[in-house]
Amino acid sequence: MTKKKTILSGMRPTGKLHLGHLVGALENWVSLQNDFNNYHLIADYHSLTTNPDSSEIYQNSIDMLIDWLAAGVDPAKSPVFRQSQIKEHSELHLIFSMLITAARLERNPAVKEQVRDLNIENVTFGHLGYPVLQAADILLYKGDLVPVGDDQVPHVEISREIARRFNKQYKKVFPEPEPKLTSFARLPGLDGMDKKMSKSADNTVLLSDSPQDIQKKIRKAVTDPLKIRKNDPGRPEICLIFTYHQKFNPSETSQIDADCRSGALGCVECKMRVANRVTETLAPFREKRAHYENHLDEVKTILGEGEGRARIRAQTTMVEVHEAMAMG
Repeated sequence: MTKKKTILSGMRPTGKLHLGHLVGALENWVSLQNDFNNYHLIADYHSLTTNPDSSEIYQNSIDMLIDWLAAGVDPAKSPVFRQSQIKEHSELHLIFSMLITAARLERNPAVKEQVRDLNIENVTFGHLGYPVLQAADILLYKGDLVPVGDDQVPHVEISREIARRFNKQYKKVFPEPEPKLTSFARLPGLDGMDKKMSKSADNTVLLSDSPQDIQKKIRKAVTDPLKIRKNDPGRPEICLIFTYHQKFNPSETSQIDADCRSGALGCVECKMRVANRVTETLAPFREKRAHYENHLDEVKTILGEGEGRARIRAQTTMVEVHEAMAMG
């Protein structure tokens, strides 16, 4: 029998999630959990690299975890846990930091892009080194595969380099994780300006939004600027609402494309059609979310049990690390 490979996936705790998270990550997590040993990390230490304010991290973690569970992440198959509660993350991060140069980290294009996008003037030591902490996150659980988009491959390469260096310097303990390239769909934000949904840009549909809020938000979404009146011909290829139809209403996209181009379909009706489909898609999610919101003790128990399972796995790895380094 072939041994299941291990995957480590996670998110920074930003609170309630939006449609972009569902399409870009959660659907993929749920589809993988039957065929792989999945570990799902609430990356609360990582959140400090760009904002040291920790006052809302716990509540944001709980809100995010509820969304994970409502989306179908099965904690019996995939332990869910907070990075900060597994102290071995910090210890392995420290050890790994001795195995990579600052110059190598400064060349990481993903960090450069984040500094640019967030307009950060002074990069902290923790921010520069967060790929090392990410390597510790992955390798602590002997991660074989890391689901990433093309833009995150440099992070995985740093993890591979660190694993090779540790294994060569001491003893083979870690696999060299491979990127599992995933076509992460990126839903455009409702403002039509950003490449993706982002709560900081206030252009999202939250997974927890009511049907009324979904309709209200989508009604205000930006569409083709040249299609001012219903009878004006539209250009679906540049319209973010058509992108939403492709995801949430695929059976009607051909007709919508034709009717938009001919002017037979107006933008208001088009928006309401997709708003209805998004509402229908999220109906079971909202039902599950309501259950967990009303049973917070169950959520906290799930989190505690996941942290217990992750801790045992992490401690086992660190025993191997200590022995390899003759520091046991």
